[in-house]
Amino acid sequence: MYTKPYKRVWGMLFLGWVFAYFDRTITGPVVSWMIANDVALIAESSNPYALGGLLGSLFFAGYMLTQFPGGYFGDRYGHRNMVILSILWAGITTFFTGLLEGLFVFVALRILTGLGEGAFYSNDRSLIAQVTPPKKVGLGMGIVMGGLSVGLTLGLVGTIYLIEWAAPFLGTDAWKSPFLILGALTILFGLIMLKGIPNNIDEKSKPGGLIKSVKGLGSYSLLFLAIILTVFIVTNNLGLSEGMMAAIFTVFSILFVVYIYQSKKEVRPVLKNRNLFLLYLSAIPIMWHLWFYSFWSVSIVQEFGGGTLLTAALVASFNAIAGLIGFPLGGLISDRVSHSENGRRNVLLVLTVFFALSVFLFAFYLMSGASNLVVMSLILFISGILFFAVQSIQHAFVSDLAPVEHRGSAFGLWNLIAEFGALLSPVVSGVLRDSTNGWSAPLLLDGTLVAASCVCILFIVQKTGSKEKMEKPRTKEVSMTP
Repeated sequence: MYTKPYKRVWGMLFLGWVFAYFDRTITGPVVSWMIANDVALIAESSNPYALGGLLGSLFFAGYMLTQFPGGYFGDRYGHRNMVILSILWAGITTFFTGLLEGLFVFVALRILTGLGEGAFYSNDRSLIAQVTPPKKVGLGMGIVMGGLSVGLTLGLVGTIYLIEWAAPFLGTDAWKSPFLILGALTILFGLIMLKGIPNNIDEKSKPGGLIKSVKGLGSYSLLFLAIILTVFIVTNNLGLSEGMMAAIFTVFSILFVVYIYQSKKEVRPVLKNRNLFLLYLSAIPIMWHLWFYSFWSVSIVQEFGGGTLLTAALVASFNAIAGLIGFPLGGLISDRVSHSENGRRNVLLVLTVFFALSVFLFAFYLMSGASNLVVMSLILFISGILFFAVQSIQHAFVSDLAPVEHRGSAFGLWNLIAEFGALLSPVVSGVLRDSTNGWSAPLLLDGTLVAASCVCILFIVQKTGSKEKMEKPRTKEVSMTP
């Protein structure tokens, strides 16, 4: 029955995640290097960690706002078109980030990068669900998301390596080298995707769909860019703190969710569905943790005895590389229990509880004054396996709960709401680091939020498994009661 080359799609999307996550992870190690080397862009601030965190959060201010439009236009013009557009867009803006000068330009280009990359997730998940045999959807989503782990690892280690490599001849401008090199490689891969993923593999792809996708996402993105930059300029001129700026962006993002609910009546089922909404909320701490570690783990490990930035990056990378095991493992486990009542919910809850415990274990180990790099690496690796397995289950669970015709919008909303955590995590953690002169408070806050995620999952009740749902006629699936 399934004759589509879904494994080829898995492979291309896996590499798409590698490039996408390398692109977005760059900022954290770059900021850590800037702080350590007194680069003017950061060194002039009295709160360098807060400013550095804000630079990371501004990426997510853009990224989260195109989660829903990306899924929405993917449902209309083709998910394949949107993932290719997202990769090409990210490559172009990443390249220009290293080419141009100034804090304002840096901010604008990172926002633009986020706006483009925001379209990838919902369409990647939807394309996998569309071309993959139902019994392998969770596994496929897990395998593809392994690219995130590779990209994250390369971002943590490779960024510092590229900067150190360029430092002898670029001096304090060496931070630009990762943006230039990776931007060019990402553009090249986007062109390969254009040829490697056939247009006819996506049943939603229409003639001229790529051009229509550019126009649709471009119009939203220009509006969002203007709004975010205006808020940044006004708040900066008023002298508001970085934390206050992040709070304002968060309020704006909440209003955007309200706008979606009021204006897009056809997707209200994926917002009003109680189980889906609880799943969205449970994902906020997941994204908080991802970008707390992705942005600041190099600085955290170095501060607690990690030696040089490159050594600290290697230790931190054990958490990221664990996704190569965690992502497919979570998908495989959840597929095996998906037919039973509350199957995915139960395994998601158990793994999230153990993940929360591992986060607290790492925090308490560092706070005890211990600094053995092997022990740090081991805890981070085990925690990473649990963390990435939890994400795979979350993604497969969204596919179970969402009506097929709104699956792209559901994935977009999951990531939009989850990204509240990513938006706030870098800057709030940076503010806490500056105010407390240490990483203990941010580490404990991270664990507490993951524990709160367990509570949300506990209240999800799925009466039937995904296998039973897929066997129902399409008419009943569409008319699911929100």
